[in-house]
Amino acid sequence: MMTRRMLRAVGLATAFSVPTLILAFVVRVGWSTVADADAAAVRWATDLTRARPALLDALLVGQELLQARWLNLGFAILCLLVWRAAGLGRRAVWAAGTVLVAWGMANLAKIAVERARPIVDDAVALAPGYSFPSGHTANATAVAAAAVILLWPLLRHRGRSLAVSAGLVLVLVTGADRVLLGVHYPSDVLGGVLLSTALVAGSAIGFLSAPREGPGSRPVVHPSQESR
Repeated sequence: MMTRRMLRAVGLATAFSVPTLILAFVVRVGWSTVADADAAAVRWATDLTRARPALLDALLVGQELLQARWLNLGFAILCLLVWRAAGLGRRAVWAAGTVLVAWGMANLAKIAVERARPIVDDAVALAPGYSFPSGHTANATAVAAAAVILLWPLLRHRGRSLAVSAGLVLVLVTGADRVLLGVHYPSDVLGGVLLSTALVAGSAIGFLSAPREGPGSRPVVHPSQESR
């Protein structure tokens, strides 16, 4: 049963990752249309940031707060609380594991694509490593999506709307921070969003769904009814 769930999750996540693979290929070969648009966007964004010292200070603080180590630590605490308070053990383990996998896959994708960071005259910020996909954005997307799915059975309509809205704000703020600081191209941010969305969606549908295992079998218990 567990093996089947894992295989479904991997298969679906792989299938959903096709748009990310296409974008990675476009970036890897340096398609001029995308490259030119990316460069123009970074120039505009860094000019905007450079002209507003208060914005630069806020972005630098955001860059640190949105580091994977802080987001993932906070998310791990959330998973533990949900496990202990609501008894959603399997769901909490799934959420924590999925975020870690998404973070790891984003780092592997960087190595595979080997895209250099944007080159900006009078740079407002510097960052090490490769550029595609944005690790900050990929991790924030994974945390946001996994948190919504983790909390879904515990929330009512308004709570669900707020959770989705908060997740979208987190992703948008993170992506904007990376481009406005000139450390990522817009396509890097898009790549991070697409990659983590594919991984979390495929993992959730494959691992948390409750299909019947045979003609006479009973459905798997809904996550909101999981035992401690």
